[in-house]
Amino acid sequence: MDCVFEYLTHHREILALLVGLSALTFVGSLILIPILCVRMGEDYFMPHRDQDQTLGGRHPIIRWAGLILKNVVGVLLFAGGVAMIFLPGQGLLTIIIGIMMLNFPGKRRLELWMIRLPGVLRVINALRARAKHGPLQLPEVTPERDS
Repeated sequence: MDCVFEYLTHHREILALLVGLSALTFVGSLILIPILCVRMGEDYFMPHRDQDQTLGGRHPIIRWAGLILKNVVGVLLFAGGVAMIFLPGQGLLTIIIGIMMLNFPGKRRLELWMIRLPGVLRVINALRARAKHGPLQLPEVTPERDS
């Protein structure tokens, strides 16, 4: 640990970059996360919602570009959320939003598990209520659906 401190004192530009990045992610999360939580459809987590129709009717090049861009943003948000666990910011909410933007097997189960964590749904619904949007709807917990 002493070695890291000594390195940073001799390389002030790296320290300044880390401080700036930390401040940027903090301010960005304060602005972006509430907007994304409010813009999410009330039925986002419901089983009838078809998640693949967002870009489904577009030209294949646009669809693939959108899919790649969405996943890159998801990875960046996820990584930023992990960093915000140790730095200032809304780490858990940023991780959830990042995961929601990614495409991978088992994503829906993970999203439902995370949104049901104590306090997470309460915080998101409070943000939505403040913006005069309805609360998120969650499917009933059943062993075959959530296991």
